[in-house]
Amino acid sequence: MCGLAGIYYLDGGTRPEAAALRAMTDALRHRGPDGEGFHIEPGLGLGHRRLAIVDLAGGAQPMSSPDGRFVISFNGEIYNHAALRQELEAMGHHFRTRSDTEAILHGWAAWGTACLDRLNGMFAFAIWDREARQLVLARDRLGEKPLHYAQMPDGGVAFASELCGLLALPDLPRRIDPQALDDFLALGYVPDPDTIYAGIRSLPAGHMLVLRQGPAVLPPPRRYWRPPTALRAHPADAAAELAARLEESVRLRLMSDVPLGSFLSGGVDSSAVTALAARAVTGPLRTFTIGFPGGADERPAAAGMAARLGAMHLAEASSPNYLDAARTQAAVFGAPFGDHSSVPTLAVCTLARRHVTVALSGDGGDEVFAGYRRYRFHQMAEAVRRTLPAGARRRVLGGLARIYPKLDTAPRWLRAKHTLTEISLDSALGYYRTVCRVHQEQRRALFSPSMRAMLQGHDPGQRFATLMADCDPEASLLQAQYADLHTYLPGDILTKVDRTSMAVSLEVRPPLLDHTLVEWGMGLPDALKLQRGQGKQVLRQAVAPLLPDSILNGPKQGFAAAIGGQFRAGAETVRARLLGAPMMDSGLFDPAAIAEMVDRHASGRHDHSQALWQLLVLEGFLAGLAGTRAQPAVAEA
Repeated sequence: MCGLAGIYYLDGGTRPEAAALRAMTDALRHRGPDGEGFHIEPGLGLGHRRLAIVDLAGGAQPMSSPDGRFVISFNGEIYNHAALRQELEAMGHHFRTRSDTEAILHGWAAWGTACLDRLNGMFAFAIWDREARQLVLARDRLGEKPLHYAQMPDGGVAFASELCGLLALPDLPRRIDPQALDDFLALGYVPDPDTIYAGIRSLPAGHMLVLRQGPAVLPPPRRYWRPPTALRAHPADAAAELAARLEESVRLRLMSDVPLGSFLSGGVDSSAVTALAARAVTGPLRTFTIGFPGGADERPAAAGMAARLGAMHLAEASSPNYLDAARTQAAVFGAPFGDHSSVPTLAVCTLARRHVTVALSGDGGDEVFAGYRRYRFHQMAEAVRRTLPAGARRRVLGGLARIYPKLDTAPRWLRAKHTLTEISLDSALGYYRTVCRVHQEQRRALFSPSMRAMLQGHDPGQRFATLMADCDPEASLLQAQYADLHTYLPGDILTKVDRTSMAVSLEVRPPLLDHTLVEWGMGLPDALKLQRGQGKQVLRQAVAPLLPDSILNGPKQGFAAAIGGQFRAGAETVRARLLGAPMMDSGLFDPAAIAEMVDRHASGRHDHSQALWQLLVLEGFLAGLAGTRAQPAVAEA
């Protein structure tokens, strides 16, 4: 795994400064502690930081093709590079290294942009074609590896693996985008292609950006891959086929010239991946678990599974202080990031990195095989929507939702206000309500009048409506999965894993996100994914021979954390931070509304833990901007 950076001038003549490129790669040092490299010529500069995984001696970057036509700076792993090498050698190509980077170079020379269709892996890269005077930025299909870019005041286009690589350039535009800020508070992350900064874009998953010298106007990114938008025919034996596909996906991700292990929780996904990996490696597989004493502690289940597999198991307890963690989120992510499970994720990555350089994970199973509880609720809500006409739903259920009390601390079955609201809405906006963390009425109450004015009616839910409209209107479950693959998966899950693992120079590989597995799994009929209220049906059947029943049918835990209690106990600290200079000087928020939220949460009668966590994360981000050129958008209104 690595970090890349670069500057491209559309005029073709300006030569990037070496000091600027070095500043960018220095900011990305955590992604690649094993080496650095640069390529500079008129119109283009490429930088690279390397975490050596495959071909430790021969994979230095930026790397040029044998004839010097192509130059690449690459972050990721191409799991089928050996097969590509054989095909290319049969075509007459001669390789100098064993690296997957060189396989991309020769593949690009042979197939051009069609090379992207042949790559199986996680990747983000910049590849320069000196003959065509063309630079292509490309990102993998699911968004496992990040790539950001921005147009500079001097006409150059800067790009980097993380925001910190771009922010190393002093002239970079850094005005905070008010709509992105609204998206963050709604979802806990800023969905692609936006970032928290108005002048910086994120290249969407499954897209490439083709830059040619000429007019100083950036073209839109081009999509080269799309997940299924309709269901396919029922396979004859889906469980057996999935078992074979998953075994192959794990096998491909075991390639490594450095120590490799696996994350192991008490869940189906990580246990299945670990079981297949343990069966395929020589010697005991190292496994890693973080537990929460007194809470969702997965250590006993993980230890039992590790013993069953003969793994070399390492586990630690975690008792994170979320008030402290909120202040450091921006240092890890370069932007406000609202998924508090990132805190224990960083802990398990830190544990793993003390022993290995590569770790497998179970990420992706919930999205591909409909494991989230919200999918079950979405299907139930869809059944009601099909029964009641839209007008009746809005009038009757919407009316009930408006008068029903908000019972934050009541048993779940009594908390019907949001349920009624969601069912009263049309399908897409109803689904958006299930993933929204801070609803619009609450966000608008927190914002200052000037911030509300700048939003100009912005609604984060419209993104979901647009995405779900791409799918077969009769496939409501697939619509929700499709939306998640474009929003939650790259924006939250994969961002969380990439930044926390790269913060400690660890590479994480999720076999369940092999793109061929994703295409196959998402296209399955609903009954093979969700049945009798339980998701991942076909996955459970496929891995049943590998797992004990306690894991196969046990309750889902994950990295849960009771942050609400910490915020009640530390209410005065929460109040001081949220009403302190970084938040109040920004002009973004109404201090009275924030104070009221803190008090309501501290009383114990209301649960505002998620909103308070995101506000605290934002406060940490704004505090880190003090003394920089970045300013909240409201300052320029």
